[in-house]
Amino acid sequence: MSVLLEFSMFPTDKGTSVSKDVSQVIKMISETGFSYKLTAMGTIVETDTMEEALSVVQKAHDILSENSERIYSSLKMDIRKNTSNRLDGKIQSVENKIGEVDK
Repeated sequence: MSVLLEFSMFPTDKGTSVSKDVSQVIKMISETGFSYKLTAMGTIVETDTMEEALSVVQKAHDILSENSERIYSSLKMDIRKNTSNRLDGKIQSVENKIGEVDK
């Protein structure tokens, strides 16, 4: 199974820049060993199970709640059985088809 989790989570009571807080979450994600991609609007993580994906969300919340009274979260998931490596595979599939459109 492949669970793609796209989420953003940040404190709303820390002013206009929250990159210092978000960097702590990204460090935690990198230490899990799960594949992930940081984007300008959120982070995408690929896990093998729903439980692992939700665990990442819980750990992120725990990190931010240590120094914040209010946290914003947005989550999306794409869950597919009998597959893996979709974090890169989905992008490659679309890029391959772009080449076909040009022909």
